Formats: sequence, C-alpha cells, structure tokens
Amino acid sequence: MALTIGVDIGGTKMAAGVVNDDGEIVEHTLRPTPAHDSDAVAETVAEVVAELSRGRDIEAVGLGAAGFVDETRSVVRFSPNLAWREEPLRKKVADLVGLPVVVENDANAMAWAEARFGAGRGRSHVVCLTLGTGIGGGIVLGGDLYRGRWGMGAELGHMQVVPDGRPCGCGNRGCWERYASGNALVLDAREIAAAEPERAKVLLDLAGGTPESIEGEEVTEAARAGDPAAREAFGNIARWLAQGMADLAAVLDPGCFIIGGGVSRAADLFLDRAREEFARVLTGRGHRPVAEVRLAELGATAGVVGAADLARLR
Repeated sequence: MALTIGVDIGGTKMAAGVVNDDGEIVEHTLRPTPAHDSDAVAETVAEVVAELSRGRDIEAVGLGAAGFVDETRSVVRFSPNLAWREEPLRKKVADLVGLPVVVENDANAMAWAEARFGAGRGRSHVVCLTLGTGIGGGIVLGGDLYRGRWGMGAELGHMQVVPDGRPCGCGNRGCWERYASGNALVLDAREIAAAEPERAKVLLDLAGGTPESIEGEEVTEAARAGDPAAREAFGNIARWLAQGMADLAAVLDPGCFIIGGGVSRAADLFLDRAREEFARVLTGRGHRPVAEVRLAELGATAGVVGAADLARLR
C-alpha cells in the first residue's frame, strides 16, 4: 500500500502523519511550530519527515500551509501567522528531505480530506467551511479541488457581507468571518451582555462578571444552560452562516456543505437552525434541491490526511 506523509503547519503547532491510500494515518506526531523563523520551519518539517520515514518507503510529502499558496503549489505568497513572505517552501523542504513535495493551503487540504474520506465521500460537489478564529474554506467541484487561477481561491471568509461593517484582519471591512466565526460569537456575546446584563446572568457569572472577560467556552456553557444572551449569540452565528451558504450556493451550486473547525464542536447549538435558515433564504427556494449541511468527520487529522493524499495525486 502506497504511503505518503502529510504535514499540517499551523501558527503554533505542526501535525504530521504517515497516510496510506485509504486515508488512514499509520503513525502520527506533533511538534511546536517555530513560527517566526521560516528556515526553522523547513528544518522542523525535515526532522519530522525523517522521523516518520524510518523503515518505510515514502512516495512524497504534502505540506498544508496556513497562507496563500501559488498556482504551482510551491511558494507561500503570504501567511498571517508565520514568517512566510514569498517563501519557496517546496524547494526548501524538497532539498532537505530528498522526496517530491507539494504545498497546499491548509483549508484546501482539509476540504479534500473530508470530500475523499470524510463527510463528503461519494459527493462530487462539496464546499467545506472551517469555523474557528475566522472562516477557512475549500471547494471540490466535479471531484477536483478548485484553487483558482493563481492558487488562492476559496478564501470564503473574506466575502464582504456588510458594506463598511466590522473591520477585518485582512484590511477590509464587513467580511463574513467577522459575523459567523468563533471571534464573531464572542464579540456578539460581549455586546449583548454589556447592553442587556439582565439577559446574560449565567454568561456573566461564568466570565467573572465583566463582558470583556467572556470567551467562547463561556458562551457555549451558558447557552447549554439556557442563558438568553448566549443563545442569541449562537442564533446570530446560525443566521450569518446560513446567509453565506445561500450566497455560495447561488454561485457554486454544491451538493453538500461540510462544517468543521472549533465552533462546530457546539453544533448542537446552531447547526439545525442554520439548516432551516439556509433553506429559507436560498435563491430559487422551492424550485431547486437544497444542499445537505453536514458536520465534518475527520476532526484535527483532516489537514494531515488531505495534504498527504494531495501529494500522492501530484
């Protein structure tokens, strides 16, 4: 059975694994990411590959990179959380490991894994959304990963949904991820608690009494305890998620949306409502099929599995 190595390079940690052609991880390891030193990142990847390669015939290495990856799948143009600016990551790592290397955007790698081996298996048109600090995205159309002309497609979190809305870290305002992400959930909860503290008693008690101390864990716990403010914040996430999916459906017409990321761990608090709202606001509703909205299945391993499989298909 053919073996490849996938490395998911995040801003704080680097997950890596040996993956077979059924998408199964044979061995897995985790390292801190030396985020402020691009050469050290490549060297750490090489160390991980050497460790995982011992006693195995490895065909290729796939790197999932949190940033803009060019159309050749070799250069990271920009990364917000690592010291990558026009970084020739593929060449650096290939020179160190002596194996074929491909570089892929980390959200693309996650989407590919879910489409091939997870919640989207058997489906040819899939949009994957990762709801975390922001919103990451990956698109599989006709069974192929869509990267765009320059390799930088599927930055779905940066669709503008509110003209002149909340400022975003990308430099623009009103991006979707400012309304339907983990950060958005916390911001909404803080604003509601500050304006209507009587509706946020449980939430404020959990956060030590001050709205600015509220974090995502408190919002989830309070919502499950019935706190009206926390439940409203999750309702806002559901509404914005649904509207964004409806806009994407109008353009891409996927058969399935897959929802992953940290916020998806609280799916019981918002996903059913998001499904209902999506069907309500969908363009042409009543005269077209409604795409499934499914939870991701592979969890934290998706980036490793996707990067490794894309290296196999290089």
